[in-house]
Amino acid sequence: MLTLIFALYTIVELTFWFIVSWIVLGVCYPFDKARKAVHWCSKMICMMFWKAPFTWKQRVSGLENIDKNKTYVIAINHQSMADIIALYFLPLNFRWVSKQEVFKMPYIGPMLICHGDIPIQRGNPRESMAKVINDGKMWISRGASIAIFPEGTRSKDGEIHRFKGGAFALAKEAGVEILPVVLDGTTNIFKKKSCWFNWRNVLTVKVLPPISAEKVAATDASELAQEVQAVMTEALAEIRKSE
Repeated sequence: MLTLIFALYTIVELTFWFIVSWIVLGVCYPFDKARKAVHWCSKMICMMFWKAPFTWKQRVSGLENIDKNKTYVIAINHQSMADIIALYFLPLNFRWVSKQEVFKMPYIGPMLICHGDIPIQRGNPRESMAKVINDGKMWISRGASIAIFPEGTRSKDGEIHRFKGGAFALAKEAGVEILPVVLDGTTNIFKKKSCWFNWRNVLTVKVLPPISAEKVAATDASELAQEVQAVMTEALAEIRKSE
């Protein structure tokens, strides 16, 4: 029963903010090219989702590693669709890079379009890379960070797998820092082999120290990918060891 009530609550909340977001975009578009106002609406959706179940816990650490006046390429490990709503605990305005299929989903797709997120075709690596770099640089020039899953797809076993180079090539092209963020607990929102919510879920969001723009500029993208993957893998192991 609680799952059904919460599902209904989520649909109502999403519908409300869906309408508000498009109104906000229309009103603010001429003077808010970074879409900060729309991003705030998206943040409200996500915070209301996470905070509504009083039995859910969120452990957020490392926010001191973020300079709110900077833009970053944010590298996140990918465990589930809930990773997207988990990242809104960060005090940054950012745009997502996501596969084109997600933009066709009811509610979610139009929200991503309103938010200004970047769709890519995973079957066309060259075109996808060009779009990530071109659109990414545009949003960074407007004052927004770019959030990317360097693994390119969800991890089936919850571990962090090989990173692709797109995020790191963008950081080099745009001359910005890389901000590694490790997530854990997004796969446990539902009970195993069930559509019922797990009311004892614990979400962990850990922000690691950023990779300086100077180091990004001086290091090959593939080498950066390996280094960041290693750091994030170690951090994920530490998170699970402390649970």
